[in-house]
Amino acid sequence: MNKLCPCGSNLPYFECCEPVISSKREAATCEELMRSRYTAFTTANGDYLMLSHYSETRKAKEIGRIKKWAESVQWMGLVILNTQNGEVTDETGFVEFRALFMEGGEMQQIHEKSLFKRENGKWVYVSGIHFPE
Repeated sequence: MNKLCPCGSNLPYFECCEPVISSKREAATCEELMRSRYTAFTTANGDYLMLSHYSETRKAKEIGRIKKWAESVQWMGLVILNTQNGEVTDETGFVEFRALFMEGGEMQQIHEKSLFKRENGKWVYVSGIHFPE
């Protein structure tokens, strides 16, 4: 039986985010990169989160903190609210999303509009604007 991908695509993990996270192929769009990053958070894959982060805004020294936090919460789902540009031929794009998680017995969310750009031909996460819950 094939496990569904945590990103909510309803595809098996091995067909969806796994090839991107394992560097078998590059994310074709910024939404695909966003989905793979959410999936990496669900497995506390700090190495991939750093690799898929823009070099000028990457904070490699925070990898331990990010992994520890990602392991401490229970990820409940990803909802893509909107995308703007970020397609195969674009150089920049935005994805607005909600990532739901349980922390300390309470349902919480990250609501963010993320900026992505191409670096060395690959989509990377640059930064995000967080919206209040």
